Amino acid sequence: MVNAYTLTFGGLLLLGGRLADLAGQRRAAIAGLGLFALTSLLGGLAQNQGELIAARAVQGVSGAVLLPVSLTVITATFAEGHARNRALGIWGAVAGAGGAAGVLLGGVLTQYLDWRWVLFVNVPIAAAMPLAAASVPAERTARRAWLGMAGAVLATASMAVLVYAVVRTDTYAWGSPQTLGGLAAAVVLGGAFVLVEQRSAVLLVRRGILRARSLSVACLVIFLMACAQFGAFYFASLYVQGVLRFSPVQTGLAFVPFSLGVIAGTIAAGALMRRAGHRPPLVTVAATVTSH
Repeated sequence: MVNAYTLTFGGLLLLGGRLADLAGQRRAAIAGLGLFALTSLLGGLAQNQGELIAARAVQGVSGAVLLPVSLTVITATFAEGHARNRALGIWGAVAGAGGAAGVLLGGVLTQYLDWRWVLFVNVPIAAAMPLAAASVPAERTARRAWLGMAGAVLATASMAVLVYAVVRTDTYAWGSPQTLGGLAAAVVLGGAFVLVEQRSAVLLVRRGILRARSLSVACLVIFLMACAQFGAFYFASLYVQGVLRFSPVQTGLAFVPFSLGVIAGTIAAGALMRRAGHRPPLVTVAATVTSH
């Protein structure tokens, strides 16, 4: 159930951003919110494992549309500099607050009602659709819809195969033919994506964008931290319930300090960057995480 969401969410992020360019930010936001609410309802009503996994997979599709849209709206609304940094800081703080509320509320719902309510509680997100219609700009940033889709499909296929190969290592070892074959296929598809992008008139990823050292280093740091964070979060939840025998509510409470730390960190990050720039906070935090 966890891997189904991860597979579609991670694999479709680039394509989700491309679709937002083609359809317009407003349409993408409304469609993503509606699909997320619908799949939450279907997941809560699932009668067997297959239905639940399918609902979670399609829910990942909605997340892959909503995440790039939310960041695009911020960057399009706020000018580069203090205003945008502050907006992104608030975005991160809200995400951290959602994480704190989610793990705690999930434990309460599971223990005192039923696991289905962990999904049903997401259905009211559909109420945000009128808000998105009123506040999200409708402009499209890509006028020639049919161009660039080959690159989007190849990038999506490469990421999806890569994620699938990784999440299946619980069944197939890292050195198994299944895993190595999946990783090799992801590399081949990624190479095909690069070749297509070099010849395309409409680029999915601007050429040379990763030559900017600040962006490439930031992407690497985010990738490594996400690997550590999501892996630790997943196995810690299994440990506290399976080994320490915490109740669902106790498990939620155990993760609240982590989420509160995310909120505090995102709030402090804006002030630190304004005073010291980007490099000192990034180096300090990376060294701190590595030491632990």
